[in-house]
Amino acid sequence: MGLAAAEAQFHVLAVDDSSIDRKLIEMLLKKTSYHVTTVDSGSKALEFLGWNEGNSDEAFFSPKNNQEVEVNLIITDYCMPGMTGYDLLKKIKESAVLRDIPVVIMSSENVPSRINRCLEEGAEEFFLKPVRLADVNKLKPHIMKTKGKETQNHENQDNDKEIAETEIQSQSQQQQTPQSNPKRKSMDEGLSPDRTRPRYNNGLTVMSN
Repeated sequence: MGLAAAEAQFHVLAVDDSSIDRKLIEMLLKKTSYHVTTVDSGSKALEFLGWNEGNSDEAFFSPKNNQEVEVNLIITDYCMPGMTGYDLLKKIKESAVLRDIPVVIMSSENVPSRINRCLEEGAEEFFLKPVRLADVNKLKPHIMKTKGKETQNHENQDNDKEIAETEIQSQSQQQQTPQSNPKRKSMDEGLSPDRTRPRYNNGLTVMSN
C-alpha cells in the first residue's frame, strides 16, 4: 500500500466559521490525501462527534457509531462565534471517549498566552493562519501516535481475554477431577467393606462373615 493510500484512511474534521479558510484547509488536507469533513462551528463539530447536550458527561458516544469513517484528528479555528476553538478543545478533552483524538488549533492572531493555554489544555499544535502545506505535514505524527495507543489497548484487551479464558478452563478441569472412592479409601485404611475386623479370643483368631 502506498503512502497516499495509507493517509487516505485518516479522517480529519476541520472546524472554521470562515468559508474561505475552510476551503483552504480542505484543499491542503485533500492534497495530502486525507479524508476531510468540514463544519462551520464548534457545536456542529460536537454534533458530528455524537455529543448530546442533554446528558452531561455520559453524552459522548464513539464516533464509529455516528458516522462510517472514524475521526482521527480535529483541526479548529480559535476565534469562532458561540463556541471558540478553545471551548471545543476543552469539551473534547473532558470526554472519556473522545479525549484521545488529537486536536490542532488555528488562529490568525499570534497571542502567546492564548497559544500556551491551548497547548496546556491538550492541543497538539497551534498553527498561525494562513495554514501552509508544511503545517499540514505535521499532522500525521500525531495521528500515528494515537493509532499506536489504540493498537496497544487492543493488544492489552486481547491478552486480558486470553488470561480470563485460561482461568475458566483451569476451573473447569478442576471441577471435572474425579472424587476419591469411599470404598477404596476404606480398603486403604485396612478395612474391608464386606468383612468385619478380626476378633481375638483365647489366642485364636476368629473370622466372622
